[in-house]
Amino acid sequence: MKLLVVILNYRTPTLAIDCLRSIEPQLRAIGDCQVSLIDGHSPDDSVAQLQAAIDSNGWGSWVDFRPLPVNRGFAYGNNHGITPYLAGPRPPEFVLLLNPDTVARDGAIAALLSHMAANPDTGIAGSRLEDPDGTPQRSAFRFPGVASEIDYGRGLAPFSRLLRRWQVAPPVVDETLDVDWVAGASMMVRREVFDLIGLLDEQYFLYYEEVDFCLRAQRAGFVCRYVPASHVVHLVGQASGVTGKSDTTRRRPAYWFESRRRYYTKNHGVLYTAVADIAFAVSLGLYRIRRAILRSPDTFPAYLWRDHLRHSVLLRGRA
Repeated sequence: MKLLVVILNYRTPTLAIDCLRSIEPQLRAIGDCQVSLIDGHSPDDSVAQLQAAIDSNGWGSWVDFRPLPVNRGFAYGNNHGITPYLAGPRPPEFVLLLNPDTVARDGAIAALLSHMAANPDTGIAGSRLEDPDGTPQRSAFRFPGVASEIDYGRGLAPFSRLLRRWQVAPPVVDETLDVDWVAGASMMVRREVFDLIGLLDEQYFLYYEEVDFCLRAQRAGFVCRYVPASHVVHLVGQASGVTGKSDTTRRRPAYWFESRRRYYTKNHGVLYTAVADIAFAVSLGLYRIRRAILRSPDTFPAYLWRDHLRHSVLLRGRA
């Protein structure tokens, strides 16, 4: 098989159907493709809506629909879409993880495949994510660390230029480049990566699983690249309900902090995680003092400082 596309739905059947419509002509043009559509035990009528769309549109020949009996997060759901095909008689050359809240622009999938074919050292490739009006979203990232936690907390904003090289989400560029990790909303993976490092880590419920996966791939010798020729609309936060643009101050769920702590302790150890936790707490604390003096609005999620400490390795230990 040339390509397997895995789409994990959770309570967004209308968006998932739109996503399928956007990729149908692209997959037919490429040929030898399959979609593994997973529903993560949605508590609404997602299963009925998705099955009805598959039947009414005649998608059954290329969409394999697999509802799950439990919801155990992004990695668990995507792994269930990948595993049967990797173990099958015709494992895919490439696997594309695609969020249900995306719409692939014309040629988006072909652009990723073309890059992979021309660059055999690329193990993972990510698309240029954008708003419906074409405004680019930051889609190419650096691995987080102590310096990036200081920068994220904004407490040392006057020195932000010194921290720019460690910024996790640098400004958007319009050229293909090597990066540390790409967004899991549209991420193509060469089969050999799975063969060598395994699947996504299911101990992450949501968030940081693609960061961890890309780090494991890099340590195994694979290159991760951002491919802006692949344009994919991403309706940010519609699938997760956490990081939408319309409400940046929404309180973050416990699993976001649990995933962050797991990423750091797994990949860098408890001591490094403690330093990163302290760096962010101090930086955010300084930011809030400065905000209070200047009487400027707080744009961070509600209760972030308190929730960060509550879930830190200092109080909770290793994830």
